Amino acid sequence: MTLFSPLEFLKAANRTAHHFGFLPFEVLASSAARQKKESAIQKATAEDRKLDAMHGLLTNGVSLYFERGIPLPTPGKPSFFFSTCVLPKNGSIALALHIVGVRKSIAEALLIQALRSLARDLTRETCHVRINSLGDYESVTRYTRELGTYFRKRLDDMPREARELMRTDVAAAYLHLLDIDHELCAKSPSPLEYLSDPSRRHFREIVEHLDMTATPYEIDPRLMGHHHCYSDTLFTLEFHENGEDRPAPPLVIRGGRLDAFVKHAFKTDVPAAGAVIIFSGKKAPARMPRPRRATPSIFMVQIGFGPKIKSLILLDMLKSADIPVHQALVSDSLSDQLRQAETTNVPFSIILGQKEFVENSVILRDMRSRSQQQIPFDTLIPHLKRLLKKV
Repeated sequence: MTLFSPLEFLKAANRTAHHFGFLPFEVLASSAARQKKESAIQKATAEDRKLDAMHGLLTNGVSLYFERGIPLPTPGKPSFFFSTCVLPKNGSIALALHIVGVRKSIAEALLIQALRSLARDLTRETCHVRINSLGDYESVTRYTRELGTYFRKRLDDMPREARELMRTDVAAAYLHLLDIDHELCAKSPSPLEYLSDPSRRHFREIVEHLDMTATPYEIDPRLMGHHHCYSDTLFTLEFHENGEDRPAPPLVIRGGRLDAFVKHAFKTDVPAAGAVIIFSGKKAPARMPRPRRATPSIFMVQIGFGPKIKSLILLDMLKSADIPVHQALVSDSLSDQLRQAETTNVPFSIILGQKEFVENSVILRDMRSRSQQQIPFDTLIPHLKRLLKKV
């Protein structure tokens, strides 16, 4: 494991967030303030913010987004933002990433890829993903009903606190039993067995992303979260301990889809997803570094599920090569992406469609001369480095 300081963590966190398309939350908030829009939406309670079991880092980011009057995302124009902070209780440092306005599985895929990339930069180790799905409201309703039936038949085997929780909240009782690793959890129903068709498709797409990016993963039906916070996907990124000489890095990484929290706390149907990485064990620096973003010279365009996943891999490759890039991974419109590429005034765009995905290549387009050429995927990075030296 590579040792890193709190300052190195923050610098790497800022760089990764910017590279994957996230803006500092303050940028969005200041834009809303300039428009002088007042938020008419209700505020999340303190209890609501604790539902993520991550010190409120996931729920707080979403709450601030709605409460600060930031314009709600429109189709094709979601919000990507990040924040860094110090936890007051123990001094740990955290990076939180949020995506608001994207219902598709590419949101979770992007979060996983970004945090894998950051964790690898910090530790030089490969982490594996534990993942589960609670499903949508229909799925959770069916699952909770079966879970309640299972536990009511075994009330005599449950500890007193869990029995008390059963009176009002079956899910809370189950989370308590998981916390104490109670034997009843071993044979309890799995939420994966009760997924609706849309939730099953959503989860399958994320698993396909993990397969296509060669990400080590485990589907764990015991990875749970509160149903008023999480819906569909939950995930953690974890490291294997390698004995006393090589303990696991002091990083906690967790994320998931937060549609249920938005619906519960703000009574509105806006999709959201988020993830957080916490670095513990060392004191935060006296001054937090200011987020800075290098100016991209490339816009990455993709169309189709396979090309989206290949684009995630390419994003990581470009980051390793210190080549900043614009992208619109959540867009399914070629014309919209090309229009965005024009507005950014980049000299080059990379286009990845189904044909290029199959042939393991990309189209490299000169935005000024409108000329383009097909480049093998494996030789793209050195080719770009040569081109960018001439710009």
